[in-house]
Amino acid sequence: MIKSKFIILSWVLLFVANITTGRALAGEQPLTVVELFTSQGCSSCPPADAFLGDLAKREDILALSVHVDYWDYIGWKDRFADAAHTLRQKDYAEQFSLRYVYTPQMVIHGAYQSVGSKRSEVLSYINKARKLPSIKLSLTRSSEGVELTLPQTQIDEDVEIFSVFYNRNEKTDIKRGENGGQNLTYHNVVRKIKSIATWRGEAKRMPIRMAETSAEVCAIILQLKGSRRIIGATRISLNAS
Repeated sequence: MIKSKFIILSWVLLFVANITTGRALAGEQPLTVVELFTSQGCSSCPPADAFLGDLAKREDILALSVHVDYWDYIGWKDRFADAAHTLRQKDYAEQFSLRYVYTPQMVIHGAYQSVGSKRSEVLSYINKARKLPSIKLSLTRSSEGVELTLPQTQIDEDVEIFSVFYNRNEKTDIKRGENGGQNLTYHNVVRKIKSIATWRGEAKRMPIRMAETSAEVCAIILQLKGSRRIIGATRISLNAS
């Protein structure tokens, strides 16, 4: 009986040691992930793109510009668009019981969604997301590139590990379509996002394959397979300096 209580207490202490409810751990702030589903062919998107640029300046936010491809047919092909991005947005639409996908949409930590230009609503959701439990993970440089370290943690469902490669700033002269004639700047533009492994809480170290070698930053997102809620994120610069 004493041994059983000791085992249970050990699990509780381990869980608490590796989970934070929005507070900094070891001098690091947990990242709140904000994904903006956007398109260069959408005239409603530039205000949301600018807002994401403001969020990208915050150290406590992983702001990602995720370009979808379903606006390409109206006269301008978005050079950052990817069908995989559209599929990711469709997964969120199903989770949020939405009948359709739309732009500009911001998804906050996989837990909330809003029109991307509604600043006050998005900021309110960010504050809520900051209070959600978060697992501490780390990315470090290795001889092979980048290595991910995950702590041993008690988790009751499968967690998907996503690698994300992005560039901090991109500019495009839009020649045609709804934004034709504009020179637009995009922030933290995702070039590749991919599910790379499933995790069940075991202590883990794994190399991260450089899927997008021209990217400036690599990020890792931990996302529950069922609810799609994000439970951890980190990033590391890939610049030589």
